[in-house]
Amino acid sequence: MVNAFLMLRAEPARIADLAGELADIAGVAEVYSVAGDVDLVAIIRVRHHDDLAEVVTRHIARLDGVIETRTMIAFKAYSRHDLDAMWSLGSD
Repeated sequence: MVNAFLMLRAEPARIADLAGELADIAGVAEVYSVAGDVDLVAIIRVRHHDDLAEVVTRHIARLDGVIETRTMIAFKAYSRHDLDAMWSLGSD
């Protein structure tokens, strides 16, 4: 499984509609409207790296209103359980 975070800058008038369009794309698990340097963050989960390229370049980047995309591929996921265990080491 390939997990990626896609940061998007979008035309202001298209942000809300674009979020819904992104959420409808196969491979896009979640979409968040955010404050800061980007307008939307999409969580992408696909089986292969080639699938990620397909989702980002053929489907997302071509949507009306997308100005820029930046993709970060996740190497490892840390669950809340893992993080709690890591931070509690030696605290007893």
